[in-house]
Amino acid sequence: MVRNLLVRGMLAGLVAAALALVFAWIFGEPQVGAAITLEEHAGHAAHATEAVAEAAAAEPEPVSRGVQSTVGLATALGVYGVAVGGVFALVFAFAYGRLGAFGARATSGLIALGAFVTVELVPFLKYPANPPAVGDPGTISRRTVLYFAFVLISVLLAVAAVYAGRRLAPRYGNWNATSLAIAGFLVAVVVVCLLMPAVDEVPPGFPAALLWKFRLASLGTQAIVWSGIGLTFGALAGRALSPYRAPVSSSAI
Repeated sequence: MVRNLLVRGMLAGLVAAALALVFAWIFGEPQVGAAITLEEHAGHAAHATEAVAEAAAAEPEPVSRGVQSTVGLATALGVYGVAVGGVFALVFAFAYGRLGAFGARATSGLIALGAFVTVELVPFLKYPANPPAVGDPGTISRRTVLYFAFVLISVLLAVAAVYAGRRLAPRYGNWNATSLAIAGFLVAVVVVCLLMPAVDEVPPGFPAALLWKFRLASLGTQAIVWSGIGLTFGALAGRALSPYRAPVSSSAI
């Protein structure tokens, strides 16, 4: 059964990646192109001599912009979607029947929502995505470490909140316990946000509208990936698990 769920998770991730590709190509790529144009203009203006500028312009690009925005984008999202979908299926296999009286579709939706909030939304609030021409190449390692550290902390806090909610449920009831767990998670996230080092490398004069549109497109792409996986996998898993029932579930939602 776990193998069947894994295959369905990878398939759901591929479907979600296809949906996200359409969104990213329509809303994200124009912002990337505009940012690259700004970066190129700034780079040309910074050259000390015309000869240096001509030499830099003569260097061939390893991968053309056209390939990056089509085949490259599709490949990256496809691999990402399949990998995330597989991990999602394994998490579902562990959580199914342990989150309460929820069927396959509801469990899948809850996991997808929780994953989007903890893996994408919370880290995004502290370290949002930046387009080309934003960020110092010399600090990329530091920025990467900080981002993934925050992702790990966010996931651990979410797991702790779920555990706390389950422990408090017998005493305070499901609704109150869930509310307390969510409140504790939010407070802990705010504290971590204040303690984590800030990273602000947006150059002076960079268009605020372009930066905002790029970040919204980036977050929207991730929202489509996780919602697509949650909805698609829920439907596929519901069919696969129809002969079975979660131990605490009376019907599949």
